[in-house]
Amino acid sequence: MKKGSQLTLVSATICALALLASGCGSGSDTKGAQQSSSSQSGNNTVVSIRGCEPAQPLIPSNTVESCGGSIADAINSKLVRFDDHGKAHNDLASEIKADDDMTQYKVTLADGRKFSDGTPITAKSFTKAWSWAANVNNGQLGSSFFANIKGYDDVQKEGAPADAQLSGLKVVDDKTFTVDLSSPSSTFPIQVGYTSFAPLPDSFYKDTKAYGENPVSSGPYKFDSWQHNTMVKLSKNTSYKGDVKIQNGGIDYKIYTDIGSAYADVQAGNLDAIDTIPTSAQKTFMTDSLVKGYNKPGSVLQMFTIPTTMEHFGQDQEGHLRRQAISMALDRKMLIDKVLGGLGVQPTDFTAPTIPGYSKNLKGSDNLKYDAKKAKDAWAKADAISQWPADKSFQLVYNADGGAKDFYDGMANSIKNTLGINAVATPVPTFSEFRGNVNKRAYKDAAFRSAWSPDYPSPESYLLSNFASSAADGNGSNDGDYKNPKFDDLLKQAAKAKNTDEANKLFQQAEEILLQDMPAVPLYYSNNKGASAKNVQGLVMRWDGHANLAELSKKK
Repeated sequence: MKKGSQLTLVSATICALALLASGCGSGSDTKGAQQSSSSQSGNNTVVSIRGCEPAQPLIPSNTVESCGGSIADAINSKLVRFDDHGKAHNDLASEIKADDDMTQYKVTLADGRKFSDGTPITAKSFTKAWSWAANVNNGQLGSSFFANIKGYDDVQKEGAPADAQLSGLKVVDDKTFTVDLSSPSSTFPIQVGYTSFAPLPDSFYKDTKAYGENPVSSGPYKFDSWQHNTMVKLSKNTSYKGDVKIQNGGIDYKIYTDIGSAYADVQAGNLDAIDTIPTSAQKTFMTDSLVKGYNKPGSVLQMFTIPTTMEHFGQDQEGHLRRQAISMALDRKMLIDKVLGGLGVQPTDFTAPTIPGYSKNLKGSDNLKYDAKKAKDAWAKADAISQWPADKSFQLVYNADGGAKDFYDGMANSIKNTLGINAVATPVPTFSEFRGNVNKRAYKDAAFRSAWSPDYPSPESYLLSNFASSAADGNGSNDGDYKNPKFDDLLKQAAKAKNTDEANKLFQQAEEILLQDMPAVPLYYSNNKGASAKNVQGLVMRWDGHANLAELSKKK
């Protein structure tokens, strides 16, 4: 991890200042009403929802993908939680208070909160968990989220003791701890709402591998069982004393490798809800009399990543030209209209229209528009530097269980027809296998599917997590291992900005670098879409694109 690329947040849109003064203390449900202990609310009917096999064991700091992320979020409370609109509310914290220059935070915990094993949630439950997650010996994919806490570089050094703790974390007493940051952060109270910041019980450290298969809960749901590739079962956590109001008795994640099969099961009443729609139903699901459809704008950015190791696509002049050519060779409007049924929006940047700081007018955004002539010209200029071999294919790898086949086949045809090269869409059977290969850097000479559901409502969640040097080399979600010091420096400047407008301008400057370097190619902003059986109520997608599990219920 390079110094100077620390993780800080800049988003004044979700109650950061109020949190500093405990103004968001008690929280609310999605309708804004104040709630007391919620585990007794709603009925006891279990609701089933389409799931996919998590790529990793369910350890909070290592669950950074969507299949495991929704489960991990349901069973883990954090210091703060986000409602459906991205507004933050204190949860395990009763107060998060900054010093004058916002380099130290004092965290006071809420009274009486416990893990599902009955042990109390204390200050040590956080400081020890965060230090473990940040320690290089544990190889956590979410380790970079702790990069702005003092001592991070020390626990990331090769040879660091396995039990080394972050020096910036100090326990005052069971209910209080302090956090010293390496650089100022006015929005640290938002960062801690991400799943990697969840507390862990003492039992975790006795056998971390076993814990990942059978985790203890601190959130509104309790983990019951995981039958791999078949089912994950959650039930109400009776130890939970927070403010999330649960309308059901539990959640069954039924694991599907084919979204079409899941949708058919919703139609037949064999599955209660699905949080995505197969390509085959995208033109009809909102009028399908067998289901209740859901379709609203979302914050997910769909992309594909071109790794820096890919021959002829390095971060040099030739590579930049080829990356831009590939992007301009994609007829996104045609693909969105014909394959997605219009359920997506053409991209203009690397964030999403629902995020403060989004822009339609960035320098270089033309590289995201279909332009056959410019694409051919850019490819020819790259060939003048180093000729593309006639027998070489441009591969687009994707997971077959995510409903992306038609779109990726369409992209391969668009590239082939525009540039006159052999472009091939290559499926991998399951998301778990696909992500495992990505994490192992198995696709050194192929582009591969990527997407981002933001961890917090700020451009920084997209840019830092996916493209910062600190998140490369297995330390985060920069799976193409892109590194640009100028880009990193702009993120650092944005983190120190005095206000949101100033920060967003710096984020936009950073995006203009991405539009030239094109470490990943934005494809479209996804709509949040899903469907439920006719007897199911409350299918609502949160700001991050996941279904709000607590709202789901069905008639007995």
